[in-house]
Amino acid sequence: MAAPRLPLRPLHPFILDLRTPPTMTQIPATSAQVHPGASVAASCRLGDYVTVHAGALLGDDCEVLGFTQLWAGVRLERGVHLGPGVALEQPVDDAGAIVLGAGCRVGANATIRRGVHVGAGAVVEPGSVVAQSVPPFAIVSGAPARVTGYVEQLSPEAGGKWHNIASFPATPAVVRLGVGDVTLHRHKMVGDPRGDLVYGEFPTDVPFEVRRYFLVFNVPSEKTRGEHAHRRCKQYLICVKGSCALVVDDGNARCEVVLDSPDQGVYLPPMTWGIQYKYSPDAVLLVLTSEYYEAADYIRNYGEFLDEVRSGAQ
Repeated sequence: MAAPRLPLRPLHPFILDLRTPPTMTQIPATSAQVHPGASVAASCRLGDYVTVHAGALLGDDCEVLGFTQLWAGVRLERGVHLGPGVALEQPVDDAGAIVLGAGCRVGANATIRRGVHVGAGAVVEPGSVVAQSVPPFAIVSGAPARVTGYVEQLSPEAGGKWHNIASFPATPAVVRLGVGDVTLHRHKMVGDPRGDLVYGEFPTDVPFEVRRYFLVFNVPSEKTRGEHAHRRCKQYLICVKGSCALVVDDGNARCEVVLDSPDQGVYLPPMTWGIQYKYSPDAVLLVLTSEYYEAADYIRNYGEFLDEVRSGAQ
């Protein structure tokens, strides 16, 4: 005896492009369900047993492969891809909203807790449990999920230049990284049986007048620091002990630099998005700045940063 068929439920009125024959990827599965009050773009693709509840929002070209509940307070921006069996924890209030940024990809059977924002272009590996927000273009995995890397290449339409992990010069020198005006500096180091010495001079080796410094240390290895840009402030970073990784992004190009020696420095000009992660347990990061602390100088939202970069280029 044939297995009983589930009754068909009314679907959101998708609009197909009639200029070309429709394909299966353009047609939502018959077991998908979109409730009245949900907002689903016509170009979205829904797999089997996907339910979109009233108050959920799916932007253009999103793809949800199957067996996922999209609750009120869940927002998928353009081009988000959810693998099969992704679990989104149901938000209970506005603070619990789940936002998946444009172009991010969430692997099969991953879990996203309420209140989490996954940044544009980020990748959540299959089976990960994401309990805290994910930076743009970060790659996270594990339970709980932690940042394990950053996306090095985007689709051609995303534009921009994308770089691999950079290396410092072998001898004292200053080299341009290829991301805006970011430069890598190898300082002079003197070996001595009594203790090694690294030295530099202002403003010859650090290209600005220093007004402030701070040290970052005792950072748990799974944590990410930075995640902001400055409108006016220049920065110079040296990992004086241990190691950490620095991601720099000028809105058009991105690169990762490993700081693992006290004779290495990185200059970050204004309007450079900076992220530090992969801290070793003994890492101590020294940051020199050209300005005193001013909250208004910080840009903490990556989308706002891109908007200001584009407006400044016009």
